[in-house]
Amino acid sequence: MPFPILRTPFVVLSEIISLLEPNEIVTASFCSKNIRCLLKRHYQRGKPLEWRLLMINHDSWGRVSIETSKNGEQITVMSAKHISELQGHELKQNNEKCPVIYFEDLRLGTAMIVDYVTGLFRLDVFAVVMDSNGIWAIDWVNNRQEKMLGGVQLIKSLKYNSNADETLDYVLRNARFSLYFNLDYNVSDNFKFDGKLGPMKQLWIRSNGHWVTCDNLMNFDGLAIRIQGSKLSISDFNAFLRHWRAGASARLEYLYVSFEQETFIESDGHETVFTGGYSIQRTDGVEAMIQCSPRWFLMGVWH
Repeated sequence: MPFPILRTPFVVLSEIISLLEPNEIVTASFCSKNIRCLLKRHYQRGKPLEWRLLMINHDSWGRVSIETSKNGEQITVMSAKHISELQGHELKQNNEKCPVIYFEDLRLGTAMIVDYVTGLFRLDVFAVVMDSNGIWAIDWVNNRQEKMLGGVQLIKSLKYNSNADETLDYVLRNARFSLYFNLDYNVSDNFKFDGKLGPMKQLWIRSNGHWVTCDNLMNFDGLAIRIQGSKLSISDFNAFLRHWRAGASARLEYLYVSFEQETFIESDGHETVFTGGYSIQRTDGVEAMIQCSPRWFLMGVWH
């Protein structure tokens, strides 16, 4: 005999729903219109969820994922794929643990699944993960919600590699976020950016940070900055430290830069090794510890 879930008292239903994972809730919402309305009513009545909703759009695959805890583990709750993936293939049982919907227009499909999940859970989009073909999501999210994005991540694509410099410039100038910007993206040796970035909590350029200049570093407004693949020179760091000691980049607490080639080397070819580091002080009394090797530079600030 089937369980009469729609006739169950709402208090009991709430307890049942609380035991389900987000992907299970989304899947259940497709059972019937009544079930979907019941789930939406549950999240409209309850206190706002502390979950984080991520819109992911890269390599011709749109996804909505949710982080339910602070450990960063993501659960994919709904996917959008291009209908061409079905051509020449038999429609087999879906082995994914969430609904997958196929669209002729993948951009429209990705927007639709985001609308569906945000409406079901009463959540805003917290972060966008995208490649160069998914940068449309920046304006789309900004126009659909008042709350600023928490994070933006731009990653390399296996399929779309054209207009890389234009893509990064657009994202740096137009993305608005409060917590983090993660970049794992290839640009040309000639790429330059003359704008500002931030304020934010974290900036992480995971690779190909050769384009970051001293002026860029001075105009990055973040608590923690990590740059890999840098071409900054000793004179660049001296200029930045003078800038910091004068009271600029006041929010900075942590800076780590790794280099494409060895940077901190004496003129006679011998490496300069700092075992304990140096302590420097800003005009307002704030101190920082500096350590460096031929391959990296580290600065930690004590407020």
